[in-house]
Amino acid sequence: MSRDVPRVSVGLAVFNGEDYVAEAIDSVLGQTYEDFELVISDNASTDQTEEICRAYAAMDPRVRYFRNDHNIGGANNENRTFLLSRGEYFRWLGHDDRFAAPLLAESVAVLDAEPSVVLCHTQVILIDADGNEIGLLDRNRAASEKARERFCQLTGWDHGCEELYGLIRSDVMHKTRLQPNYTDSDRTLLAQLSLYGRFYQIPKPLFYRRIHQQGSTHVYPEWRERMAWFFPDMSQSKITMPHWSQFLHYLEVISHAPISVSERMGCYSHMVSWLLNKNGRSMAKDLLLATAGILHRPLKAVQRVQRGTNT
Repeated sequence: MSRDVPRVSVGLAVFNGEDYVAEAIDSVLGQTYEDFELVISDNASTDQTEEICRAYAAMDPRVRYFRNDHNIGGANNENRTFLLSRGEYFRWLGHDDRFAAPLLAESVAVLDAEPSVVLCHTQVILIDADGNEIGLLDRNRAASEKARERFCQLTGWDHGCEELYGLIRSDVMHKTRLQPNYTDSDRTLLAQLSLYGRFYQIPKPLFYRRIHQQGSTHVYPEWRERMAWFFPDMSQSKITMPHWSQFLHYLEVISHAPISVSERMGCYSHMVSWLLNKNGRSMAKDLLLATAGILHRPLKAVQRVQRGTNT
């Protein structure tokens, strides 16, 4: 390594990833670019994940392994890998995904050469549980010089937030709230990053994203169900309003963005359209479900008293 503090940090958040985590780690250690650290945050795994990761950390000093005492939730664990990182540039890696060997080298070259680029990503090869290629994603969004255009593209529903697995300037990441605990907060983070600069896509498939039945979007296919990924100890009766959380967060990131008044007004105008789309209906549903939950709780308390089980 060229210095005590690496230029690049890769954050790998994992929970019970024994089937794939070794393959993910190997893909990082096999990079042609060597000035990096791999920050692993283990979310209190109960399988062989800890043993696998500790073995790699003992073998290569660039691997830094941390383990949570308990499951702190998926987003908190991903955020923790960034907060523990030290590099000038940062990139997440799912424990079931992998890099092509030149990915870091080519991504660093772009960020070094283009100060206006805050995030560099690549085309994505989709693979199945067995590593077979099943598709290619080629979505070059947020490349515009105009902040409003970038913001509008990333708040849409026509993508799966793959760009978040790009190489990002750490100083810009530190200006964000990272991923708060609500469903789809990764989309809001991407939109916020785009207000600090443009994205750049390397026109090569250098990242492999695994699609399988144990992935979080398969385990929790519905928006409110997916809140359990953020709060693993959440009861089914917990009141959540994820669409409201996202809407208010969007307004916050627009208000704090380093953009012109006209660009800011354009982003606010876009949020009106965002509301008039299906998002407004989803927010109304949030309110209805929250109201029903609040009204249901006193009824449960009365029932417990009637049964003599009130505590």
